[in-house]
Amino acid sequence: MPRYVIERGIPGAGALSAQELQAISQKSCAVLDRLGPQIQWVQSYVTGDKVYCVYIAPDEDTIREHARQGGFPADRVSEVKAIIDPVTSES
Repeated sequence: MPRYVIERGIPGAGALSAQELQAISQKSCAVLDRLGPQIQWVQSYVTGDKVYCVYIAPDEDTIREHARQGGFPADRVSEVKAIIDPVTSES
């Protein structure tokens, strides 16, 4: 199943408290439960004014529906075409 990176513009994201991040996570998980097992949240990276999320889903429409139901922005949804890391450099 395809993997996606979602860029979410959230001003002040990096200053959110642990409790606020927990509430956002709980809301996301509740929407995921409603949408069913075809969409999975892998993890997210919180920066100053953005959150970058990694999801596994059948298509971009499913990602956007999760964002719509959760009230989260999904400014950019990009399908991952390859994953590389330091091991990739080895022959």
